[in-house]
Amino acid sequence: MTQIYFYSGSVNKLQTACRLCAKALQQNMKILIYTPDAAMLKQLDELLWTFSPTSFIPHCHIHEDSALVSATPAILSDRIPPDMPFDVLLNLHREQPPSFDQFNRLIEIAGNSPEDKQVARERYRFYKDAGYPLQHFQLDN
Repeated sequence: MTQIYFYSGSVNKLQTACRLCAKALQQNMKILIYTPDAAMLKQLDELLWTFSPTSFIPHCHIHEDSALVSATPAILSDRIPPDMPFDVLLNLHREQPPSFDQFNRLIEIAGNSPEDKQVARERYRFYKDAGYPLQHFQLDN
């Protein structure tokens, strides 16, 4: 069953996503970062190159060459592809992602705005009511 990890209190969700992505890659996990928001994907793409002064997170878009996608540990996507071997799904969308149960782990990030907190609470409630194991982390940033 998919393990759900909720991180709440993020001052900057994309910075938090980069840190969590780096942590997953340190554990040799392949991660899919999902949002249908093209502008957010573009922002995240740029940030993954620059958020750390001494390194970058190797990544590409799901729409690139399939050999590149297979060889790259972090994939940015506006869709959830069926039957691709990812360990972690990092959701940056306002709603729970489709087919999230095909992943070992699902990461959710909640920001500090009232609207973001509300939609995150709805996602949390959805997972809890469906019986998924949840872990919650309060961020100090």
